[in-house]
Amino acid sequence: MKFFLILISLLYSLEAKSLFTNNEQKDRSKYIGALKNLVIATQKTRGLTNSFLNGNTVAQLLVYSNRQDMKAAIGDMETLQFSADPVINKRATFISQELISLNSKAFKKNSSKVFDEYTELIAQTMMLAQSVAKRGVDKLNPIGRELTSIMMETMLPLTEYVGQLRGLGSGIAAKGSISKGEKDKLVAILLQMKPLSEKFESQMSHVVSKYNKEFGNESIESDVAKTMTLIKEYMSYSKTNFIESKQEVDPDNYFDSGTQIITSIVKIYDVNNKVIESDSQGWF
Repeated sequence: MKFFLILISLLYSLEAKSLFTNNEQKDRSKYIGALKNLVIATQKTRGLTNSFLNGNTVAQLLVYSNRQDMKAAIGDMETLQFSADPVINKRATFISQELISLNSKAFKKNSSKVFDEYTELIAQTMMLAQSVAKRGVDKLNPIGRELTSIMMETMLPLTEYVGQLRGLGSGIAAKGSISKGEKDKLVAILLQMKPLSEKFESQMSHVVSKYNKEFGNESIESDVAKTMTLIKEYMSYSKTNFIESKQEVDPDNYFDSGTQIITSIVKIYDVNNKVIESDSQGWF
């Protein structure tokens, strides 16, 4: 009887875990973790640079700190096997070189221009993320394919819209006025954020339900609900205080509120990546 219980337990474990380690998925997991770190650090650098150039001198030291985080993330990406893929390597190298160049000149440029230049390079990084989601996808396990797609094509772009709103809004708050061009940009960002945040909520609900066992005891559903609440509140606050009527807004508090949302998204992103990495581990 004891033998059969052990056999049943072993079969259950085999069902939940592959026989051999999926090294391709394991390395991909590390790469998308480093890629996320680069996106987040670049978004912070953009927003803090915009705030500093619009008069918030407190932001300058934080800019230098986040530039170092960008450098560290690029270094991590370059050490991983996945970076040897020629398409990935070409795009990542271009992005890293352009970011280094922009960082060296950012404080000498017009705030609006430098904001747009960082935004363009982050857009290039989002294209890299899409390549990461699609290159060699047949080598990933089913959950690895699905979660990687959500993380690269929904979650990172969502952090970017929040980051744009945070960076642009903190700059407006720092100078105490808003131009028509800035107002138009804010409206466009808000219009993009709403459907993308709803897509994020729907996709996470589906994947957690489908792979409930793999997520284990993670409080993922409540974390998603909390994130959605923060997003809706931030969007409403931004619309009321910048677009509908110009109110006095503390740039540091506004920036920190946006950071709280991105941190919340990143927490869920990291749980997803943990599931991908765990799923890649086989018995041999």
